[in-house]
Amino acid sequence: MKSIGEIEAAICEGISRFELEHMGRGPSDIRTFLLGDLVLVRLQGVLTAAEQHLVASLPADKGRDLLKQVRTHLIETARPIMEAMVESIVEVSVVSLHHDISTRTAEEMLIFTLSTAPECRARNKR
Repeated sequence: MKSIGEIEAAICEGISRFELEHMGRGPSDIRTFLLGDLVLVRLQGVLTAAEQHLVASLPADKGRDLLKQVRTHLIETARPIMEAMVESIVEVSVVSLHHDISTRTAEEMLIFTLSTAPECRARNKR
């Protein structure tokens, strides 16, 4: 049985690899939190140079909206890959995936809802 930390680390590794392979750039920082039947992934520094330029060159709302549309489409297209990766780590089926990205902070959030909380060992207390 995996520990919570092992699950969180494996998801960080998988999502980082996904971002690099499918988005062209990995995050500068990534954190995963297993909270019952939720997996929250916080990625920082995810915007590519082209995305940063796009957002800066268009009016604020237009650049933000366009980037969010493109990223949402890419995530939806790759959803089966990400869900399968998470399911293989937590050994529980994914019910839904929620996504948002901030053009102001270059931060991206992924939330996976699981069918049940995965069985795992508790965190080691130090």
